[in-house]
Amino acid sequence: MFEKGSFRDRSGRIFLQNGNVYRALSPEGLRDWEFVSKLPFLQRAMASGHVVRTTPAPAMSALAAQAGFFAAVQHERMPFVSWPYEWSFSMLRAAALLQLQLMESALAEDAILKDASAFNFQFRGTQPVLIDTGSIVPLRPGQAWEGYRQFCQMFLYPLMLQSWKGVHFQPYLRGAIEGLTPQQFSRMLSMRDLFRSGAFSHVWMHARLQTLSSSQRNVARSMQDSGFSKSMIRNNVTGLMKIVDGLQWRPVASTWSDYDESAEPVQRDAAVKEAFIEQVCSSQHWNTVWDLGCNQGRYSRIAAKYSDLVLAMDSDHLTVDRLFQRLQSENNRRIVPLVSDLADPTPSQGWRGTERRSLEHRSKPDLVLCLALIHHLVIGSNLLLADVLDWLASLKATIVLEFVDREDPQVQTLLSNRQDIFCDYGRDAFLSLVTQNFTILREQPLSAARTLFLLQPR
Repeated sequence: MFEKGSFRDRSGRIFLQNGNVYRALSPEGLRDWEFVSKLPFLQRAMASGHVVRTTPAPAMSALAAQAGFFAAVQHERMPFVSWPYEWSFSMLRAAALLQLQLMESALAEDAILKDASAFNFQFRGTQPVLIDTGSIVPLRPGQAWEGYRQFCQMFLYPLMLQSWKGVHFQPYLRGAIEGLTPQQFSRMLSMRDLFRSGAFSHVWMHARLQTLSSSQRNVARSMQDSGFSKSMIRNNVTGLMKIVDGLQWRPVASTWSDYDESAEPVQRDAAVKEAFIEQVCSSQHWNTVWDLGCNQGRYSRIAAKYSDLVLAMDSDHLTVDRLFQRLQSENNRRIVPLVSDLADPTPSQGWRGTERRSLEHRSKPDLVLCLALIHHLVIGSNLLLADVLDWLASLKATIVLEFVDREDPQVQTLLSNRQDIFCDYGRDAFLSLVTQNFTILREQPLSAARTLFLLQPR
């Protein structure tokens, strides 16, 4: 009955019914919700879209009772569920700032966000949204912020790592579902780093405190016994907000960050490709579009005009981060940028391998754009052409694919520094494999070595 990833909060569990999203509440969860649902800050946050819209669902109470719960509320369904290790730096930072802003507003009305997991947030386009309303509870006298360590491990340390060291945080969040521990991150810092804002108090001292304490509960208990107060939490939140707001990641360039503006194939073929994509996208309304190797989102923007949701995916971190920033300035709510390496995709993981599901378990595209990408997967990432096409066919979606033949200068560059073992890569082999998996609806020549194909899986 319940969603596999919703078991960690005993006071509320998520379940789906007839395509709608519900949260089953325990008696304690219901008491907390009845208190916080009336708070002005939460009403404002739901109205602005920063907290998922939530309403009572008395009709689901009987179903919830069958599973040992007491009542149910209904949540607005998010168009797509992403994971923090698929976000860019600016996306994680935006979610971190929203967590702190909601904390600040909640404290002013005697409430608190007891959790601070990055998994509590999703993106509606470029807008971060808190989806775990069960994490908002009344503030009890002497209560410490139990989510502080979680905030550090899943927000603060990953952002510091990328801002200070230029190291991408995604592999660390993907590798450990609870994020970077204080002890782990403190070992990554130099003596010079300890003079940076927040390093001594939130990293070194935090690691030292955890080492001296037998458990996080003992730390929280000692804080309460010494007279922990709301003002102390508020001061901590204010300080963290200044630190996070000051963290920046601004590399000059990356492999693909300037490709869309300067590459010769883009300048030569862009107009024809845009017209082709426009014709395909405008032929019907699409629920979900995947733009694989999206770069700066030139074609994602076209697709967004004719679809409910576009997942714009690229393995280049800087490219995705810049795309997010531009879409954010446009107040875009249809395109969700994701850091995604198709040759090393997000697996299903967590408890029993079902807590955080793979991309294909979370999204089913109607249309896939695969433009000037397949040669990078086959030659650059050493995948088999047959496997790549078989995977595309398994999506059961309409495909717009740009094939780049061996004579193209970019393919020659990929082959220049390695032995050419790619006997499976060529136009004849491509067409033979394509016709086994797809019906070719349309072809559009670009340059001498590039062709656009509109494909329908058999």
